[in-house]
Amino acid sequence: MQGRRVAVTGLGVVAPCGIGIDAFWDGLCGPAPVGNRRVHDFDTGPWFDNPKEVRRADRCTQFAIAAAHMALEQAGNLTADPGRSGVWIGTGIGGIQTLEEQIKVRLDKGDRRVSPFLVPMMMANAATAAVSMRHGFQGPAENSCTACAAGTHAVANAARLVATGRCDVMIAGGSEAAFVPTALAGFTNMTAFSSVGISRPFDADRDGFVMGEGAGILVLEEWETAIDRGATIIAEVLGGASTADAHHITAPAPGGAGAVACMELAMEEAGVTAAEIGHINAHGTSTPLNDMAEARAMEKVFGTPGPLVTSTKGITGHALGAAGALEAVALALSLQKALIPPTAGYTTPDPEMPPINLVLGGATPWEPGPSLSNSFGFGGHNGTLVMGPV
Repeated sequence: MQGRRVAVTGLGVVAPCGIGIDAFWDGLCGPAPVGNRRVHDFDTGPWFDNPKEVRRADRCTQFAIAAAHMALEQAGNLTADPGRSGVWIGTGIGGIQTLEEQIKVRLDKGDRRVSPFLVPMMMANAATAAVSMRHGFQGPAENSCTACAAGTHAVANAARLVATGRCDVMIAGGSEAAFVPTALAGFTNMTAFSSVGISRPFDADRDGFVMGEGAGILVLEEWETAIDRGATIIAEVLGGASTADAHHITAPAPGGAGAVACMELAMEEAGVTAAEIGHINAHGTSTPLNDMAEARAMEKVFGTPGPLVTSTKGITGHALGAAGALEAVALALSLQKALIPPTAGYTTPDPEMPPINLVLGGATPWEPGPSLSNSFGFGGHNGTLVMGPV
């Protein structure tokens, strides 16, 4: 990015495969579960002082609060001016659990029984607002609500606020908790889900995604400030981009044209070339059209076999607006550990798909270098984040 360098100094994660970065990484490198990827072991106790706070925060917000706490704890003693510290958390749906519960209350018990906290709990910016209030961050507190690209857009937008000098610290990422009957019915009836409950990114037998939930948060900090205070820098945000397919409400543009433009623009902002990219954390949802379009886009930009590619959705499932944030955390860990987690669920090559350099079997050592994380959402939203090693 033009301007100041942007350091990643903290990571926090709530995911189906693990809460906290160590458990999350172990889960990414472990065996793939079967079925929906819920966060079954989430306990609000460590993150909330009393039950009243919990009742007044949708599960989506609860996840974000927990992940932000973990990320800030890892970042250590931040010294930035509160007015130059901000929050940008994306979501695809926001507090849909609260909305569904309160609609049922209204239908069963009448209008007067609807909670006065419905609106502040369901709104898409609720997680951003809650995190900013909890930590006293008085700079920009904003939200990206761009379907499955929201987490990636949030991190890239937050990084620009640091790079341009508006902020010195940003809490950035995404959160989602959409396991409610109406959402599940909607995705089922549009045949978006895998009929067998298996996430198989880029596989010949892929037949839809598996729902996930969770939150990923990164602490982004001006590089020199992080150095001066002795922070451990995990990775660097080099650039990002956002484009629109302007093609179809759910299907990607033919040949991945929007994805091609997004990756190229992101690399241009980062000041790197396609030949320098060593790894791509792909969107790789396990849907027939998306995976094919992304594979063709990667072939066009990088040739074959191209950079090392993984889709962590084989483990996490597709966490919608939190997906890009979870994958940004995974990418930062890949850069720090010099390991790339495998693409779980892949067994059968698709003869019609361009060959891509998929990481399979187990975590693969690599020489960390500039890398991409891709996210593509319903409505034609494309997002690409570029990160590099320290």
